[in-house]
Amino acid sequence: MSHLRGGTSAVVAALLVTALAGAACSTSTGDTAGGSDPESTTTGDSGSTIGTGVGDEVTGTLPESEYLGSYTLTDEEFATMTTVTVEDGVRTIETNALPDHETGEFPNPGNPNSISAQDQTWEFPADPQWSSEASEVRVPGVAVNGVKFEPGTAETVSCDTGETYRVEAIQGVYDLGLDFNNAHVQPNGEYHYHGISELLVGAYDHEEDLVHVGFAADGHLIYYSKSGALSSGYVLSEQARSGTDCAISLPGGEAFDLEGSEPDGTYSSDWVHDGSTGDLDECNGTTIDGEYAYFVTDTYPYVSRCLKGDVADETAASGPPGGGNAPR
Repeated sequence: MSHLRGGTSAVVAALLVTALAGAACSTSTGDTAGGSDPESTTTGDSGSTIGTGVGDEVTGTLPESEYLGSYTLTDEEFATMTTVTVEDGVRTIETNALPDHETGEFPNPGNPNSISAQDQTWEFPADPQWSSEASEVRVPGVAVNGVKFEPGTAETVSCDTGETYRVEAIQGVYDLGLDFNNAHVQPNGEYHYHGISELLVGAYDHEEDLVHVGFAADGHLIYYSKSGALSSGYVLSEQARSGTDCAISLPGGEAFDLEGSEPDGTYSSDWVHDGSTGDLDECNGTTIDGEYAYFVTDTYPYVSRCLKGDVADETAASGPPGGGNAPR
């Protein structure tokens, strides 16, 4: 199957399995996100009811993604090469991690790194099982095009009084060099998303509200709602920050105090999930037609920071990404 994107770049999706359209909404085959949640709901022929842990149920449409089985993506314009194989209950993603869309300029004043091709292989369950236990992860998943989601950063603010605050990538105080895709580059040259990319959504949009944009490391699917029908359950904390004689882990900058300042989203700890608002749980997930799934949202956490299924060691939360002290 061939696709033409933007009238210029040809993307070839070579589907290696059959009956993908039927598998798109199936709950019984290895090519779908299995893992049912206790709050599962039912669906009709024309749409679905999305069950949520917080708030009311909303009506949406389940997309029929052709990327649930094995496929290959190549893009001559952007040099993207990604091959996904689903076999024996495992989804293997082999990719050079180059996005199939435009990016911002790198290096830039906030990010000194250049994008380069990678040799990356990921193995995720193809038949995930939902768990009530949430596990923190550093890499929650990979986009359909092979570019990883990695919402956390290596940058911190440390205070002489003992407090440490993790800096968010998407905020207005520190320039970490994000481009218009909410992405930037690690010291090893790997481009990665900290939030949603409109170009990513547009590339895989089939004119339905829910767009399948990726695969979580525990095997569940990752979606984006174009209408914002499903909202994050996180809110800004009402507790003032503490800390004096604080410093950011970036070059330059003078010491400052955080004592008594109000949370505004600059730091990860500014946000809390108290179950009082929104549609999504603490991992930015909910149940769709009997299957648990994650959402990338326009507000914090943007991309899941935890998963509710088994994950491999390389995706687990084991500190900030390596490769130097530059923004990532």
